[in-house]
Amino acid sequence: MESFFALMHVVMTIITFTRANETVCTLQGQPVYPKLWKDGDIIIGGVFSFHSSWEIRQITYSVTPPPLNCISLNYRDFQYVQSMLFAVEEINNSSTLLPGVSLGYKIYDTCGSMAMAVRVTMALANGHENASSAGPCTKQAYVQTILGDTTSSACMAMAKTIGPFKLPMISHYATCECLSDKTKYPSFLRTITSDYYQSRALAELVRHFGWTWVGAIRTDDDYGNNGMATFTKMAEQMGICLEYSLPFFRTYPEDKVIRIIEQIKSSTSRVIVGFLVHWDLEVLLHKFVEYNITGYQWVGTEGWISDSVIASMDKHHILQGAVGLAIPKTQVTGLKEFILDIKPLKSSGSVIFTELWEALFQCKYSTKNDSRFTTPCTGKEELSQMQNTFTDMSLMPIFSNVYKGVYAVAHTLHNLLGCKEKCASKKQLDPLTFLTHLQKVRFKTKDGEEVYFDENGEAVAKYEVINWQPSKKKHDEFVTVGLYDASLPVKDCLAVNMDSIVWANNVTKVPVSVCSESCPPGTRKAVKKGKPICCYDCIPCTEGEISNTTDSVTCLRCHQDFWSNLQKDGCVEKETEFLSFEEIMGILLTMISIVGTFITMIIAVIFFKYKNTPIVKANNSELSFLLLFSLMLCFLCSLTFIGRPTEWSCMLRHTAFGITFVLCISCVLGKTVVVLMAFRATLPGSNVMKWFGPPQQRLSVLGFTLIQVLICVLWLTISPPFPFKNLNYVKEKIILECDVGSSIGFWAVLGYIGLLALLCFILAFLARKLPDKFNEAKFITFSMLIFCAVWIAFIPAYVSSPGKFTVAVEIFAILASSFGLLFCIFLPKCYVILLKPEKNSKKHMMGKMASN
Repeated sequence: MESFFALMHVVMTIITFTRANETVCTLQGQPVYPKLWKDGDIIIGGVFSFHSSWEIRQITYSVTPPPLNCISLNYRDFQYVQSMLFAVEEINNSSTLLPGVSLGYKIYDTCGSMAMAVRVTMALANGHENASSAGPCTKQAYVQTILGDTTSSACMAMAKTIGPFKLPMISHYATCECLSDKTKYPSFLRTITSDYYQSRALAELVRHFGWTWVGAIRTDDDYGNNGMATFTKMAEQMGICLEYSLPFFRTYPEDKVIRIIEQIKSSTSRVIVGFLVHWDLEVLLHKFVEYNITGYQWVGTEGWISDSVIASMDKHHILQGAVGLAIPKTQVTGLKEFILDIKPLKSSGSVIFTELWEALFQCKYSTKNDSRFTTPCTGKEELSQMQNTFTDMSLMPIFSNVYKGVYAVAHTLHNLLGCKEKCASKKQLDPLTFLTHLQKVRFKTKDGEEVYFDENGEAVAKYEVINWQPSKKKHDEFVTVGLYDASLPVKDCLAVNMDSIVWANNVTKVPVSVCSESCPPGTRKAVKKGKPICCYDCIPCTEGEISNTTDSVTCLRCHQDFWSNLQKDGCVEKETEFLSFEEIMGILLTMISIVGTFITMIIAVIFFKYKNTPIVKANNSELSFLLLFSLMLCFLCSLTFIGRPTEWSCMLRHTAFGITFVLCISCVLGKTVVVLMAFRATLPGSNVMKWFGPPQQRLSVLGFTLIQVLICVLWLTISPPFPFKNLNYVKEKIILECDVGSSIGFWAVLGYIGLLALLCFILAFLARKLPDKFNEAKFITFSMLIFCAVWIAFIPAYVSSPGKFTVAVEIFAILASSFGLLFCIFLPKCYVILLKPEKNSKKHMMGKMASN
């Protein structure tokens, strides 16, 4: 279509250029004449579809096609024309607006044809007479401005044609967003809102009702296609999906219409958005009745939602409960009465008046050659007795748009012509000057409504939300249930009274139209492969993640100190795990530690009581008491491993364990060395005991212990143990444990203990075959064997034990090795002291030694 107009412009330019030097400007083609006209100082053009169709004729391409034979009177456009004439008459009769200047008009019929719309537009721009001129064929526009047309497609063709000449054009009903492009349509204005706002408002309305899965049918022209494209874009941004978007035009063949019907029947969405003009919906309604397409919730545009003709045709209530957007209701005083008084039309155009009169009253002025009407027209028929489309005033807001367009022209002329009591000039203004001032005009109608154009030459976006509700009248009643005002903040644009809406099929709740049910909290949406984003599965959040809103797209991970609850819709504080004194395991280990301490104290008391007996003296009583003290500390140090780890307890437990065990092993090592030295001292000529007497024994124990103390001091200084939250081992729990800080320090402490224990074991093993008097070496060997076995087994158990069991393993190793030393070294002696006192004598011990 665009290439056609571009070619037409080129042809016009060539014609103008080739005839520029001639004295006569000849009109090309057959002239077209207005259906209604009136002379005046300044002429306003009008382009309307008095007829909605034309006869289809066979074109032979051998002769010039005859003019269109228009058929099917369009009562709606007659109402628009009457609104224009009403405004013109008011202005001409006004003493304050354009005083002394009369407005005339030339109004053409397009028959619903875009080609005819362009043709009559050119006629309004150029006139239809041949003119003589001494100069080139250029002149001022034939009219000051053009009002019309009703459809967006026709307006696009017209506006693109006259745009280069800056001849203003004002439409009352063309809503296509594309017409806002001032680079393509620089002289186009409209007294109605762009479909950009309507499409956005429709998407807001659909979202407001919670419909995320809808179907759509659009008129297959610029109005429907551009409007639906904008709606689709807005809907996607709002999370709404279109199951289908089908084009339709009233001239579609039957097979194409059937495919549309089948698509709707096979769909799962229960809401249909109809971006249609009323002519197309009329055809569709018949098809829906034929194929029983019922039970759908309709969402409509201003193109049909408040059209009483459509409502009257809906006998099967297919559209009942429909909601949609309509231009806000307005009132123009006296307009209704003027529209219904059609007799004055006769003076403006007798032919079109006669045709309208005959169609309205189903009569004929002359019935000689027409068998359709047998009733002759008298001219006295009254519309007050009729009820049809022409008498229906439901489109009063659109009539008002026409009215406001004429007044916008008048107020602009009033300002430019310097009108006060009288106008300084009555001459028609050049188009560019007039257009510039028309875009800036601002005034109030007699009913107080403010009128102005925005930066795109459009009216401010306001819509009423209309609901079709059952009525006792001939058709459903159009009830206003809400308002959309684009001038308000986005969150406040749409206001709907949900309680006053009557839904399709008379359901009491908002109909549901979703591809997938909402995902509850605790789940997230996962789009199904190959499906739109509205079709999804609800996937439960993984452990440690939550979603606390409906239809959450993602699950949120809880903070590291928190974990998801069972429902996965909230985070709860993680359970902290550590070996406490209150739990059974902690209680048992505490009791065992206390029992071990108590047993050690009892043995110490026994040894103290019998300190002068041979068996106590023979086993180095000083080292024995020191060993018992160190074992008591070993039992007690295990208690530092129980309870909530703190900074001090972490440092104390490892250092206390390391130092007390070295003290213990040092004592055992001292006793082992004493045994070996004592045996050598019994050999002739040996004085070895003077080198390892009591002072040397104390120093050796002190020296070995001080080395461990030094290791612990370095460990605590460089990188001490500290309390640590282990979040990785068990994800749903926080394991409180002591991190060793420096691994080198930790293993140095254990390694030193292990080194002393190994040395002690070797020495005791070497002394195991000494005389019975010194059989303590055997017990030391066995105790060291138990000690080493426990701590060798400790390593893999410590590494593999989870959580608090790691600490339990360490405590068990401490207690097991302590009990091993205590029982192996001291239990046999206590047995002799308490149960075999006869063996606790110097004579018995010397005798036994002699026998060996």
